[in-house]
Amino acid sequence: MKKILFVLPLAALFALSNCSSLETEAKYPNRNDANQDGDLYDEQESIFGEDGFWGAVMESEHKASDPTNTLTVNSYLWRASLETISFMPLDGAPDPFGGVIVTDWYNAPETPNERNKLNIIITDKQLRAGGLKVSMFKQRRASETAEWKDVAVNPEDTRKIEDAILAKAREMKINRDIK
Repeated sequence: MKKILFVLPLAALFALSNCSSLETEAKYPNRNDANQDGDLYDEQESIFGEDGFWGAVMESEHKASDPTNTLTVNSYLWRASLETISFMPLDGAPDPFGGVIVTDWYNAPETPNERNKLNIIITDKQLRAGGLKVSMFKQRRASETAEWKDVAVNPEDTRKIEDAILAKAREMKINRDIK
């Protein structure tokens, strides 16, 4: 038993000493690196294409029929959703390629003990009601010091938000078509 207690720490010390032979220094590329192809500081291609992020979000008419277009949501629904809920704080960056907008909890000034949160998903390139899904979450508390409790959401409230987004999107499309 005493031999094991003596040998075990020696074996651990031997194993750790062999780790020091591993190369752990980070190597960063530099201009003198022989393995570099081209100039390290050249302008890199953007993942959003030539027009950048907002060019990809704001889909133009000539790109709408292009099968290689990577934007898979309707731009009118996207912009109308953002404008309709602009009074609510966003929880992270919206995803225009996946069509997902998530808000943070919002307290209306007239109801300080109630708060709402929205998840908006746009699933279609067509401007239609079936391409929009809004999920609403609601919490209440008895007083300002009490904990928030989940409460049932009236489906009518969710439908009102969907209707407002759809009406705004239709208005945007009509205004664009008139010009």
